[in-house]
Amino acid sequence: MKGRIRTMMLAPALALATVIGFNAGTAQAAAWQSCDQWGNWTDPNGYTVYNNIWGSGAGSQCIAADSGASWTVTADHPNTGGIKSYPNAKRVVGRTIADLSRLTSSYNVTVPSSGAYNTAYDVWDSDYGNEIMLWVNWNGAVGPLGSQVATVSLGGHGWTVYRGSNGSNNVYSFLRQGDSTQGTIDILPILDWITQQGWMSQSEVIGDVQLGYEITSSPGGLTFRTNNFSVTAG
Repeated sequence: MKGRIRTMMLAPALALATVIGFNAGTAQAAAWQSCDQWGNWTDPNGYTVYNNIWGSGAGSQCIAADSGASWTVTADHPNTGGIKSYPNAKRVVGRTIADLSRLTSSYNVTVPSSGAYNTAYDVWDSDYGNEIMLWVNWNGAVGPLGSQVATVSLGGHGWTVYRGSNGSNNVYSFLRQGDSTQGTIDILPILDWITQQGWMSQSEVIGDVQLGYEITSSPGGLTFRTNNFSVTAG
């Protein structure tokens, strides 16, 4: 698995399909769980869940999953600066922007009212040169890389856009104008807008579509729950 290398994240080809999604699991024992730094598991439908503790000064973090759509992280990271982890679930697309006729994702999450974190999509090209972050909610002392360059309405949401770099890849951060814990995002118009700015090419292959929690601090142990996550591509 590719590790995250910035002060703000990380990365079976997608059976390009109608919809790949699930409902939240029942109260039975999780299908998979791990407290390992790089613990990861691919469910029968091709979604990979990843504990992903990659930052310095991290505390403990454990993940339990019924599927890529239903998983929970409990993290106890100290109240210090710097991102400690980005637990996430992902699906790999493996298509160029030009070849995509549709790329949407739905999310439903339950997040704590304390701590410092964001709930964000991380959309990567296949060689990890370009990172598109879609922040849907956040709390505490966190912020995007780079400088504000635009405000736009794309994919069913209003965004404030930042452009920057972490020294290894370009980072384009879209911060939703108002916190949200559930919804659907049409990602393709966002990718098209980025290419219209000349920042990426339509020939770029989209790799990972990730949804997760970029956690800076969660002292005492906080719980982040993904109730539903699905990716639709075609």
